[in-house]
Amino acid sequence: MDNEKCWTYLGFAARAGKAPSGEFQTENAVKQKKARVVILAKDASDNTKKQFINMCNRGDIPCVELADKETLGHAIGKEFRSSCAITDKSLAEAFLKSLREDS
Repeated sequence: MDNEKCWTYLGFAARAGKAPSGEFQTENAVKQKKARVVILAKDASDNTKKQFINMCNRGDIPCVELADKETLGHAIGKEFRSSCAITDKSLAEAFLKSLREDS
């Protein structure tokens, strides 16, 4: 896995209960303005990506595409996941910072 630090922060968020995952929970986090960043799997459907990108743009929430469904799910201790969010402000900032450092 590349971006090792960002996966670590995502794992911390999941263990802290601050990483709702799956389309329904992620969408709720965005609509309730709790999501600080949304992570999409690169192999998520085009419709799913479009839906979340539009929602995030309206809510001014960063939205990133990383890895595949299996890797994203594994990072949060679940099966396959096409989307998840980080709701903790500090963890979201650390996650985004680690992404920028890896670029």
